[in-house]
Amino acid sequence: MASRDPRDLHPNIQPLYDKFMQECRNNDIDVLCTCTYRSNAEQDALYAQGRTLPGAIITNARGGQSAHNYTLDGACAAKAFDVVPMINGKCVWGTSGDDGILWQNLGQIGISLGLNWYGSPDSKFREFPHFELRE
Repeated sequence: MASRDPRDLHPNIQPLYDKFMQECRNNDIDVLCTCTYRSNAEQDALYAQGRTLPGAIITNARGGQSAHNYTLDGACAAKAFDVVPMINGKCVWGTSGDDGILWQNLGQIGISLGLNWYGSPDSKFREFPHFELRE
C-alpha cells in the first residue's frame, strides 16, 4: 500500500512538506496527505487505471517514472507528495468554482515554497494533488 508517511519523503523535500502543511494550517486550509512514497508496482497499477482497468486516467507515469517511486540507498525517498483539501472532513476533488479557488490557494502555497505544482496551467499535465521537488 502506498505511504502517506512524511518520513518516506526525500530529505530535500521533507522540510518543504512540513512548511507546506504549516502554511495550510496558517491559512485555515485543512489538508490530507494522500501519498508520499509509492512502489513501482503500485505506480503501474495506477497507470493501468483508465487504460487496461476501469476508471479514469489518473497518472501518466509508469513504475519508476514518478517522483513518488524514488529511493535513496534502498530506502523510500519520494521526491513528491499528493494532498487533497478538505471541507468539514470531506475531500474536495472538484477543480472549478470555490473548489478551484481552494486548489489554487494550495498551489500558490506550494509554489511559494519552491515546489513544482502540477495543477498550474503551464504543467506538462494537470494533476492538482501533486507537489514535487524542483531539480
